[in-house]
Amino acid sequence: MLQNTGKLGGCTIFITGASRGIGKAIALKAARDGANVVIAAKTADPHPKLPGTIYTAAAEIEAAGGKALPCIVDVRDEKQINQAVEQAVEKFGGIDILVNNASAINLTGTLETPMKKVDLMLGINLRGTYLTSKLCIPHLLKSKNPHILNLSPPLNLNPSWFKNHTAYTMAKYGMSMCVLGMAEEFKGSIAVNALWPKTAIQTAAMDMLGGSEIGKQCRKVEIVADAAYAILKKPTSFTGQFVIDEDILKKEGVKEFDVYAVEPGHPLLPDFFLDQEPEDLAKQMEEHGATPAFKSGKADSAATGPISDMFNIIRGILSPDIVKTTEAVYRFDLSGEHAGVWYIDLKNDAGSAGSGDPPTKADVIMTLDSADFIKMFGGRLKPTMAFMSGKLKIKGDMGLAIKLEKMMAMMKSKL
Repeated sequence: MLQNTGKLGGCTIFITGASRGIGKAIALKAARDGANVVIAAKTADPHPKLPGTIYTAAAEIEAAGGKALPCIVDVRDEKQINQAVEQAVEKFGGIDILVNNASAINLTGTLETPMKKVDLMLGINLRGTYLTSKLCIPHLLKSKNPHILNLSPPLNLNPSWFKNHTAYTMAKYGMSMCVLGMAEEFKGSIAVNALWPKTAIQTAAMDMLGGSEIGKQCRKVEIVADAAYAILKKPTSFTGQFVIDEDILKKEGVKEFDVYAVEPGHPLLPDFFLDQEPEDLAKQMEEHGATPAFKSGKADSAATGPISDMFNIIRGILSPDIVKTTEAVYRFDLSGEHAGVWYIDLKNDAGSAGSGDPPTKADVIMTLDSADFIKMFGGRLKPTMAFMSGKLKIKGDMGLAIKLEKMMAMMKSKL
Protein backbone atom coordinates (compact mmCIF):
# COMPACT_ATOMS: atom_id res chain seq x y z
CA MET A 1 0.00 0.00 0.00
CA LEU A 2 1.19 3.54 -0.74
CA GLN A 3 1.80 5.51 2.44
CA ASN A 4 0.36 8.99 2.96
CA THR A 5 2.88 11.82 2.88
CA GLY A 6 0.77 14.78 4.01
CA LYS A 7 1.33 16.55 0.66
CA LEU A 8 -2.42 17.02 0.09
CA GLY A 9 -2.97 18.57 3.51
CA GLY A 10 -5.06 21.73 3.18
CA CYS A 11 -5.75 21.13 -0.52
CA THR A 12 -9.34 21.35 -1.72
CA ILE A 13 -10.39 18.45 -3.93
CA PHE A 14 -13.61 18.51 -5.95
CA ILE A 15 -14.63 14.89 -6.72
CA THR A 16 -17.63 13.90 -8.82
CA GLY A 17 -19.37 10.66 -7.91
CA ALA A 18 -17.64 10.53 -4.53
CA SER A 19 -20.48 9.06 -2.49
CA ARG A 20 -19.22 5.50 -3.07
CA GLY A 21 -16.72 3.30 -4.88
CA ILE A 22 -13.54 4.66 -6.43
CA GLY A 23 -14.53 8.31 -5.92
CA LYS A 24 -15.01 7.83 -2.19
CA ALA A 25 -11.77 5.82 -1.90
CA ILE A 26 -9.82 8.70 -3.50
CA ALA A 27 -11.58 11.12 -1.13
CA LEU A 28 -10.64 9.06 1.93
CA LYS A 29 -7.00 8.78 0.82
CA ALA A 30 -6.77 12.56 0.48
CA ALA A 31 -8.65 13.06 3.77
CA ARG A 32 -5.92 11.16 5.63
CA ASP A 33 -3.57 13.97 4.59
CA GLY A 34 -6.03 16.52 5.97
CA ALA A 35 -7.50 17.58 2.63
CA ASN A 36 -10.79 19.38 2.09
CA VAL A 37 -13.11 17.27 -0.06
CA VAL A 38 -16.13 18.44 -2.03
CA ILE A 39 -18.40 15.42 -2.55
CA ALA A 40 -20.26 16.26 -5.77
CA ALA A 41 -22.72 13.40 -6.28
CA LYS A 42 -26.41 12.70 -6.81
CA THR A 43 -27.20 10.35 -3.93
CA ALA A 44 -28.66 12.40 -1.09
CA ASP A 45 -31.13 9.73 0.02
CA PRO A 46 -30.20 6.05 0.47
CA HIS A 47 -30.42 4.07 -2.79
CA PRO A 48 -32.23 0.71 -2.63
CA LYS A 49 -29.43 -1.14 -4.44
CA LEU A 50 -26.32 1.03 -3.96
CA PRO A 51 -24.59 1.81 -0.65
CA GLY A 52 -23.73 5.29 0.59
CA THR A 53 -24.91 8.88 0.24
CA ILE A 54 -23.06 12.19 0.07
CA TYR A 55 -23.70 12.55 3.80
CA THR A 56 -22.39 9.13 4.85
CA ALA A 57 -19.31 9.76 2.66
CA ALA A 58 -18.85 13.16 4.35
CA ALA A 59 -18.93 11.53 7.78
CA GLU A 60 -16.25 9.02 6.72
CA ILE A 61 -14.07 11.79 5.28
CA GLU A 62 -14.30 13.82 8.49
CA ALA A 63 -13.51 10.70 10.55
CA ALA A 64 -10.42 10.09 8.38
CA GLY A 65 -9.03 13.53 9.19
CA GLY A 66 -10.31 15.68 6.34
CA LYS A 67 -12.99 18.32 5.96
CA ALA A 68 -16.04 17.57 3.83
CA LEU A 69 -18.60 19.54 1.85
CA PRO A 70 -21.42 17.32 0.56
CA CYS A 71 -23.15 18.79 -2.51
CA ILE A 72 -26.09 17.37 -4.44
CA VAL A 73 -24.79 17.40 -8.00
CA ASP A 74 -25.92 15.82 -11.25
CA VAL A 75 -22.94 16.50 -13.53
CA ARG A 76 -25.34 16.98 -16.46
CA ASP A 77 -26.80 20.04 -14.69
CA GLU A 78 -24.69 23.19 -15.17
CA LYS A 79 -26.55 25.08 -12.45
CA GLN A 80 -25.90 22.39 -9.83
CA ILE A 81 -22.19 22.20 -10.67
CA ASN A 82 -21.90 25.98 -10.55
CA GLN A 83 -23.53 26.08 -7.12
CA ALA A 84 -21.21 23.35 -5.80
CA VAL A 85 -18.13 25.16 -7.16
CA GLU A 86 -19.26 28.43 -5.56
CA GLN A 87 -19.93 26.68 -2.23
CA ALA A 88 -16.49 25.05 -2.35
CA VAL A 89 -14.74 28.36 -3.01
CA GLU A 90 -16.74 30.10 -0.30
CA LYS A 91 -16.06 27.39 2.31
CA PHE A 92 -12.47 26.46 1.50
CA GLY A 93 -11.14 29.52 -0.36
CA GLY A 94 -10.55 27.84 -3.72
CA ILE A 95 -10.19 24.55 -5.62
CA ASP A 96 -6.83 22.84 -6.11
CA ILE A 97 -7.77 19.48 -7.62
CA LEU A 98 -10.65 18.19 -9.74
CA VAL A 99 -11.30 14.45 -10.03
CA ASN A 100 -13.79 13.58 -12.77
CA ASN A 101 -14.93 10.20 -11.52
CA ALA A 102 -18.70 10.17 -12.18
CA SER A 103 -19.53 7.72 -14.95
CA ALA A 104 -22.34 5.65 -16.44
CA ILE A 105 -21.95 2.27 -18.13
CA ASN A 106 -24.12 0.19 -20.47
CA LEU A 107 -22.43 -2.67 -22.33
CA THR A 108 -24.77 -3.24 -25.23
CA GLY A 109 -24.53 -3.05 -29.01
CA THR A 110 -25.89 -0.30 -31.23
CA LEU A 111 -29.30 -1.87 -31.85
CA GLU A 112 -29.76 -2.93 -28.23
CA THR A 113 -28.85 0.44 -26.65
CA PRO A 114 -31.83 2.80 -26.14
CA MET A 115 -31.09 6.44 -26.91
CA LYS A 116 -31.96 7.24 -23.29
CA LYS A 117 -28.90 5.17 -22.26
CA VAL A 118 -26.74 6.74 -24.97
CA ASP A 119 -27.70 10.22 -23.78
CA LEU A 120 -27.05 9.22 -20.15
CA MET A 121 -23.52 7.96 -20.89
CA LEU A 122 -22.58 10.87 -23.14
CA GLY A 123 -24.19 13.31 -20.71
CA ILE A 124 -22.38 12.05 -17.61
CA ASN A 125 -19.08 10.74 -18.97
CA LEU A 126 -18.25 13.14 -21.78
CA ARG A 127 -20.33 16.31 -21.26
CA GLY A 128 -20.20 16.10 -17.46
CA THR A 129 -16.41 15.83 -17.47
CA TYR A 130 -16.04 18.71 -19.94
CA LEU A 131 -18.52 20.92 -18.09
CA THR A 132 -17.15 20.29 -14.59
CA SER A 133 -13.61 20.94 -15.85
CA LYS A 134 -14.71 24.16 -17.56
CA LEU A 135 -16.33 25.49 -14.36
CA CYS A 136 -13.43 24.49 -12.08
CA ILE A 137 -10.55 25.67 -14.29
CA PRO A 138 -10.82 29.41 -13.41
CA HIS A 139 -10.28 28.44 -9.76
CA LEU A 140 -7.63 25.80 -10.51
CA LEU A 141 -5.57 28.46 -12.31
CA LYS A 142 -5.21 30.28 -8.97
CA SER A 143 -3.85 27.18 -7.19
CA LYS A 144 -0.16 26.52 -6.55
CA ASN A 145 -0.24 22.93 -7.86
CA PRO A 146 -3.53 22.37 -9.70
CA HIS A 147 -4.57 19.01 -11.13
CA ILE A 148 -7.43 17.56 -13.14
CA LEU A 149 -7.65 13.77 -13.02
CA ASN A 150 -10.15 11.89 -15.19
CA LEU A 151 -10.97 8.25 -14.46
CA SER A 152 -10.78 7.22 -18.10
CA PRO A 153 -8.78 4.82 -20.29
CA PRO A 154 -5.86 5.27 -22.68
CA LEU A 155 -7.14 6.15 -26.14
CA ASN A 156 -7.03 2.90 -28.11
CA LEU A 157 -8.50 2.67 -31.60
CA ASN A 158 -8.49 -1.12 -31.72
CA PRO A 159 -11.98 -1.87 -33.19
CA SER A 160 -12.50 -4.69 -30.71
CA TRP A 161 -13.10 -2.10 -27.98
CA PHE A 162 -15.85 -0.50 -30.04
CA LYS A 163 -17.75 -3.32 -31.69
CA ASN A 164 -19.64 -4.65 -28.66
CA HIS A 165 -20.47 -1.37 -26.91
CA THR A 166 -19.84 1.57 -29.24
CA ALA A 167 -21.82 4.08 -27.16
CA TYR A 168 -19.97 3.29 -23.92
CA THR A 169 -16.58 3.42 -25.62
CA MET A 170 -17.40 6.77 -27.22
CA ALA A 171 -18.47 8.15 -23.84
CA LYS A 172 -15.35 6.97 -21.97
CA TYR A 173 -13.02 8.04 -24.76
CA GLY A 174 -14.70 11.46 -24.61
CA MET A 175 -13.29 11.79 -21.08
CA SER A 176 -9.87 10.75 -22.36
CA MET A 177 -10.03 13.27 -25.20
CA CYS A 178 -10.62 15.97 -22.58
CA VAL A 179 -7.27 14.93 -21.09
CA LEU A 180 -5.56 15.03 -24.46
CA GLY A 181 -6.87 18.50 -25.29
CA MET A 182 -6.83 20.23 -21.92
CA ALA A 183 -3.36 18.95 -20.98
CA GLU A 184 -1.99 20.74 -24.03
CA GLU A 185 -4.24 23.78 -23.66
CA PHE A 186 -3.22 24.40 -20.04
CA LYS A 187 0.35 23.10 -20.22
CA GLY A 188 2.52 24.80 -17.62
CA SER A 189 -0.55 25.89 -15.63
CA ILE A 190 -2.66 22.80 -14.80
CA ALA A 191 -1.68 19.13 -14.80
CA VAL A 192 -4.35 17.13 -16.65
CA ASN A 193 -4.08 13.34 -16.57
CA ALA A 194 -6.12 10.14 -16.86
CA LEU A 195 -6.07 7.11 -14.57
CA TRP A 196 -7.32 3.62 -15.43
CA PRO A 197 -7.08 0.29 -13.60
CA LYS A 198 -5.15 -2.66 -14.99
CA THR A 199 -7.68 -5.10 -13.57
CA ALA A 200 -11.37 -5.02 -12.78
CA ILE A 201 -12.16 -3.16 -9.54
CA GLN A 202 -14.83 -4.31 -7.12
CA THR A 203 -17.48 -1.61 -6.94
CA ALA A 204 -21.27 -1.60 -6.60
CA ALA A 205 -21.47 -1.01 -10.36
CA MET A 206 -19.27 -4.04 -11.05
CA ASP A 207 -21.38 -6.18 -8.74
CA MET A 208 -24.53 -5.07 -10.58
CA LEU A 209 -22.93 -5.85 -13.95
CA GLY A 210 -21.35 -9.15 -13.07
CA GLY A 211 -23.08 -10.42 -9.94
CA SER A 212 -21.59 -11.15 -6.54
CA GLU A 213 -19.33 -13.92 -7.88
CA ILE A 214 -17.26 -11.47 -9.92
CA GLY A 215 -15.76 -9.88 -6.80
CA LYS A 216 -13.03 -12.46 -6.25
CA GLN A 217 -11.66 -11.68 -9.74
CA CYS A 218 -11.24 -8.00 -8.80
CA ARG A 219 -8.97 -5.71 -6.88
CA LYS A 220 -10.17 -3.30 -4.19
CA VAL A 221 -10.85 0.37 -4.84
CA GLU A 222 -7.83 1.25 -2.69
CA ILE A 223 -5.41 0.48 -5.53
CA VAL A 224 -6.98 3.21 -7.68
CA ALA A 225 -7.03 5.60 -4.71
CA ASP A 226 -3.32 5.00 -4.08
CA ALA A 227 -2.53 5.51 -7.78
CA ALA A 228 -4.57 8.73 -7.85
CA TYR A 229 -2.68 9.95 -4.76
CA ALA A 230 0.63 9.23 -6.52
CA ILE A 231 -0.45 11.41 -9.45
CA LEU A 232 -1.96 14.27 -7.45
CA LYS A 233 1.16 14.86 -5.37
CA LYS A 234 3.29 15.31 -8.51
CA PRO A 235 4.15 18.75 -9.94
CA THR A 236 2.17 20.24 -12.83
CA SER A 237 4.95 19.21 -15.22
CA PHE A 238 3.50 15.69 -14.96
CA THR A 239 0.68 16.16 -17.47
CA GLY A 240 -1.00 14.61 -20.49
CA GLN A 241 -0.36 11.12 -19.13
CA PHE A 242 -2.65 8.10 -19.41
CA VAL A 243 -1.66 6.28 -16.26
CA ILE A 244 -2.35 2.63 -15.36
CA ASP A 245 -2.75 2.12 -11.61
CA GLU A 246 -0.34 -0.81 -11.20
CA ASP A 247 2.35 0.83 -13.37
CA ILE A 248 2.57 4.07 -11.40
CA LEU A 249 2.52 2.26 -8.05
CA LYS A 250 5.45 0.10 -9.15
CA LYS A 251 7.34 3.31 -9.94
CA GLU A 252 6.42 4.56 -6.47
CA GLY A 253 8.10 1.48 -5.00
CA VAL A 254 5.04 -0.66 -4.28
CA LYS A 255 6.02 -4.32 -4.66
CA GLU A 256 3.20 -6.20 -2.92
CA PHE A 257 -0.07 -6.13 -4.86
CA ASP A 258 -1.87 -9.03 -3.15
CA VAL A 259 -2.96 -6.56 -0.47
CA TYR A 260 -5.19 -4.94 -3.09
CA ALA A 261 -6.83 -8.21 -4.16
CA VAL A 262 -10.35 -9.04 -2.98
CA GLU A 263 -9.21 -12.67 -2.86
CA PRO A 264 -5.38 -12.82 -2.80
CA GLY A 265 -3.95 -15.35 -5.24
CA HIS A 266 -7.12 -15.61 -7.35
CA PRO A 267 -6.76 -14.91 -11.10
CA LEU A 268 -7.70 -11.32 -11.89
CA LEU A 269 -10.04 -10.08 -14.59
CA PRO A 270 -8.37 -7.53 -16.90
CA ASP A 271 -10.15 -4.22 -17.35
CA PHE A 272 -11.45 -2.78 -20.62
CA PHE A 273 -9.43 -0.97 -23.27
CA LEU A 274 -6.04 -2.50 -22.43
CA ASP A 275 -4.91 -4.67 -25.33
CA GLN A 276 -3.75 -8.15 -24.56
CA GLU A 277 -4.53 -11.32 -26.48
CA PRO A 278 -7.20 -13.36 -24.69
CA GLU A 279 -5.03 -16.45 -25.13
CA ASP A 280 -2.21 -14.70 -23.28
CA LEU A 281 -4.63 -13.72 -20.56
CA ALA A 282 -5.79 -17.31 -20.21
CA LYS A 283 -2.17 -18.43 -19.94
CA GLN A 284 -1.56 -15.83 -17.23
CA MET A 285 -4.59 -17.05 -15.34
CA GLU A 286 -3.36 -20.64 -15.54
CA GLU A 287 -0.06 -19.50 -14.07
CA HIS A 288 -2.01 -18.03 -11.17
CA GLY A 289 -3.89 -21.24 -10.49
CA ALA A 290 -6.77 -21.32 -12.98
CA THR A 291 -7.83 -24.71 -14.36
CA PRO A 292 -5.71 -25.75 -17.39
CA ALA A 293 -7.33 -25.78 -20.81
CA PHE A 294 -9.66 -28.61 -21.72
CA LYS A 295 -7.94 -30.73 -24.39
CA SER A 296 -10.30 -31.57 -27.24
CA GLY A 297 -10.19 -33.85 -30.23
CA LYS A 298 -11.70 -33.39 -33.70
CA ALA A 299 -15.38 -33.73 -34.49
CA ASP A 300 -17.61 -33.56 -37.55
CA SER A 301 -21.10 -33.92 -36.09
CA ALA A 302 -23.24 -33.03 -33.09
CA ALA A 303 -23.20 -36.66 -31.96
CA THR A 304 -19.45 -36.85 -31.46
CA GLY A 305 -16.56 -34.53 -30.82
CA PRO A 306 -15.47 -31.97 -28.23
CA ILE A 307 -18.74 -30.02 -28.01
CA SER A 308 -20.75 -33.21 -27.64
CA ASP A 309 -18.26 -34.47 -25.05
CA MET A 310 -18.63 -31.23 -23.12
CA PHE A 311 -22.42 -31.51 -23.14
CA ASN A 312 -22.18 -35.09 -21.89
CA ILE A 313 -20.31 -33.72 -18.87
CA ILE A 314 -22.86 -30.90 -18.49
CA ARG A 315 -25.76 -33.37 -18.48
CA GLY A 316 -23.92 -35.42 -15.87
CA ILE A 317 -23.96 -32.60 -13.32
CA LEU A 318 -27.52 -31.36 -13.89
CA SER A 319 -29.70 -31.50 -10.80
CA PRO A 320 -32.93 -30.02 -9.45
CA ASP A 321 -30.81 -27.93 -7.05
CA ILE A 322 -28.90 -26.28 -9.92
CA VAL A 323 -32.19 -25.63 -11.71
CA LYS A 324 -33.72 -24.12 -8.56
CA THR A 325 -30.78 -21.76 -7.98
CA THR A 326 -30.41 -20.72 -11.65
CA GLU A 327 -33.89 -20.55 -13.23
CA ALA A 328 -32.69 -19.76 -16.74
CA VAL A 329 -32.53 -21.21 -20.27
CA TYR A 330 -29.34 -20.65 -22.27
CA ARG A 331 -28.78 -20.94 -26.02
CA PHE A 332 -25.31 -21.11 -27.55
CA ASP A 333 -24.81 -20.06 -31.18
CA LEU A 334 -21.41 -21.50 -31.99
CA SER A 335 -19.29 -20.63 -35.02
CA GLY A 336 -15.92 -21.90 -36.21
CA GLU A 337 -14.77 -25.51 -36.57
CA HIS A 338 -17.67 -27.01 -34.62
CA ALA A 339 -20.46 -24.58 -35.55
CA GLY A 340 -23.98 -25.27 -34.37
CA VAL A 341 -26.74 -24.38 -31.92
CA TRP A 342 -26.80 -25.90 -28.42
CA TYR A 343 -28.73 -25.24 -25.24
CA ILE A 344 -28.74 -25.70 -21.48
CA ASP A 345 -32.13 -25.63 -19.77
CA LEU A 346 -31.73 -24.80 -16.08
CA LYS A 347 -35.32 -23.70 -15.64
CA ASN A 348 -37.60 -26.66 -16.27
CA ASP A 349 -37.94 -29.97 -14.40
CA ALA A 350 -34.50 -31.39 -13.49
CA GLY A 351 -32.81 -29.52 -16.35
CA SER A 352 -31.60 -30.66 -19.77
CA ALA A 353 -28.86 -29.91 -22.29
CA GLY A 354 -28.12 -30.82 -25.90
CA SER A 355 -27.94 -29.75 -29.53
CA GLY A 356 -30.52 -27.64 -31.34
CA ASP A 357 -32.88 -24.96 -30.07
CA PRO A 358 -33.92 -25.06 -26.40
CA PRO A 359 -37.37 -26.49 -25.58
CA THR A 360 -38.56 -23.05 -24.40
CA LYS A 361 -37.53 -19.49 -25.21
CA ALA A 362 -33.94 -18.74 -24.13
CA ASP A 363 -33.38 -16.14 -21.40
CA VAL A 364 -29.78 -15.70 -22.53
CA ILE A 365 -28.23 -16.18 -25.99
CA MET A 366 -24.46 -16.52 -26.11
CA THR A 367 -22.65 -16.21 -29.43
CA LEU A 368 -19.02 -17.32 -29.66
CA ASP A 369 -16.51 -19.50 -31.49
CA SER A 370 -16.75 -23.21 -30.68
CA ALA A 371 -13.08 -23.23 -29.63
CA ASP A 372 -13.80 -20.46 -27.11
CA PHE A 373 -16.86 -22.35 -25.86
CA ILE A 374 -14.58 -25.30 -25.05
CA LYS A 375 -12.08 -23.01 -23.31
CA MET A 376 -14.87 -21.34 -21.36
CA PHE A 377 -16.49 -24.51 -20.09
CA GLY A 378 -13.09 -26.10 -19.58
CA GLY A 379 -12.09 -23.42 -17.08
CA ARG A 380 -9.52 -21.72 -19.28
CA LEU A 381 -11.56 -18.67 -20.28
CA LYS A 382 -13.83 -16.86 -17.83
CA PRO A 383 -17.17 -15.77 -19.37
CA THR A 384 -16.66 -12.22 -18.08
CA MET A 385 -13.19 -12.12 -19.64
CA ALA A 386 -14.51 -13.56 -22.91
CA PHE A 387 -17.23 -10.92 -22.95
CA MET A 388 -14.93 -8.01 -22.12
CA SER A 389 -12.40 -9.05 -24.75
CA GLY A 390 -15.05 -9.37 -27.46
CA LYS A 391 -14.87 -13.16 -27.76
CA LEU A 392 -18.39 -13.58 -26.37
CA LYS A 393 -21.57 -11.72 -27.28
CA ILE A 394 -24.50 -11.90 -24.87
CA LYS A 395 -28.14 -11.08 -25.49
CA GLY A 396 -30.61 -11.20 -22.64
CA ASP A 397 -30.30 -11.01 -18.87
CA MET A 398 -26.66 -10.32 -17.89
CA GLY A 399 -27.29 -11.44 -14.30
CA LEU A 400 -28.52 -14.83 -15.51
CA ALA A 401 -25.51 -15.08 -17.84
CA ILE A 402 -23.18 -14.71 -14.86
CA LYS A 403 -25.05 -17.46 -12.97
CA LEU A 404 -23.76 -19.95 -15.52
CA GLU A 405 -20.28 -19.57 -13.99
CA LYS A 406 -21.45 -21.63 -11.02
CA MET A 407 -22.02 -24.62 -13.29
CA MET A 408 -18.61 -24.11 -14.89
CA ALA A 409 -17.02 -24.16 -11.45
CA MET A 410 -18.69 -27.50 -10.77
CA MET A 411 -17.36 -28.87 -14.06
CA LYS A 412 -13.72 -28.29 -13.12
CA SER A 413 -13.60 -31.46 -11.06
CA LYS A 414 -15.01 -33.44 -14.00
CA LEU A 415 -12.35 -32.45 -16.52
